Amino acid sequence: MSTLYDQHALETQHEDMIHDAQLDYYGKKLATCSSDRSIKIFEIDGENRRLVETLKGHEGPVWQIAWAHPKFGNILASSSYDSKVIIWKEQNGNWSKIKEHSMHTASVNSVAWAPHDFGPILACASSDGKVSVLTFKDDGTWDARIFEAHGIGANSVSWAPATVPGSLVQVTGGAPNLKQSKRFASGGCDNLVKVWAYREESDSWTEEDSLEGHSDWVRDVAWAPNIGLPKSYLASCSQDKTVLIWTQDNSKSDWNKKSLQPERFPDVVWRVSWSLSGNILAVSCGDNKVSLWKENLRDDWEIVSELTDQ
Repeated sequence: MSTLYDQHALETQHEDMIHDAQLDYYGKKLATCSSDRSIKIFEIDGENRRLVETLKGHEGPVWQIAWAHPKFGNILASSSYDSKVIIWKEQNGNWSKIKEHSMHTASVNSVAWAPHDFGPILACASSDGKVSVLTFKDDGTWDARIFEAHGIGANSVSWAPATVPGSLVQVTGGAPNLKQSKRFASGGCDNLVKVWAYREESDSWTEEDSLEGHSDWVRDVAWAPNIGLPKSYLASCSQDKTVLIWTQDNSKSDWNKKSLQPERFPDVVWRVSWSLSGNILAVSCGDNKVSLWKENLRDDWEIVSELTDQ
């Protein structure tokens, strides 16, 4: 999201490199995080921005931030090299820390909120090889689950949509079950993408699939929104300079993989991100280029635009 704003202008507000920048649901607030251990909150009004708060609480570089859905209030999660996740909340114009999650023993590299249909649930990926899931309960407490995920370290997490693929375009005789079970994907230093599913009967998270295809660390995973899409789409990118697209017809079928392009990218691919409609994929490469891709009618992926950071 930081490409929406002048990077140099933002970095003058921080004392060091910005690692992530995220707009809230309404596009009225911008949060940035940096190696200077701080998080900045800006109010956005058209092309203008105003710094309204600096959040300090981490003891190391802050890698990633994530806004919760506004139905839960103005809530922001942050993950850091200091092994902690902090959840911040704004009330009456004042930001405060409402939860400090310190079960990990190494850098927490990624945080992601579940679809709001499931409630306030946060997944976290850490260099200690574990993934944790925080759930805010009705009694005001947090439930925390932590489990082994990727042998040498976990780099990224991304949630599956709450609706079943194709459910919004299917016509059925009865009322369809539009609700998907809770699932998320993680990418790790073991070169694997893993899919995790919550099992109601055992009240636990289990490994549903382990997807092999990359030959080096998986840097990012992104599950596509499936508004009208007939199947699940999952993108992964890697230190091996490739992007893979994984598709699944339903939660019980196998995943099929396809390379975004036949040749490798010129550098490490750091991030992948889907458009809100789920049909455009943005790819951020180490050569300072962001490319946009779309699937054609032959099920091949074509580049539709490329942006270069000068």
